[in-house]
Amino acid sequence: MIAKKGDWVRIHNIVLQPDKRASHLPDDTKKCPLEMWVKGFLVTEEACIDDEVVIETYIGRKMEGTLIEFNPSYQHTFGDYIPELSYIGNQLRAILGGEDSE
Repeated sequence: MIAKKGDWVRIHNIVLQPDKRASHLPDDTKKCPLEMWVKGFLVTEEACIDDEVVIETYIGRKMEGTLIEFNPSYQHTFGDYIPELSYIGNQLRAILGGEDSE
């Protein structure tokens, strides 16, 4: 697939190599590069996966990186349902004297 200028894409870039990371970081963190993934609109005329491209983010910032995805979606959630959270508000109000818990 070929992405065209203006397409919504995601890029990846290594911001800092492990040897350039701050010395005060934990050892397991210092061993890893600092990476970024950014979504935006393709500025480069045409590109394929693994091409180096320029994008413009939704707020207008231009970024460079390796094209890794076409039409990326947002995958975040607020997590799984946790039953204890269903009644914690009522319990807290009861403890603080605001309302009855029943």
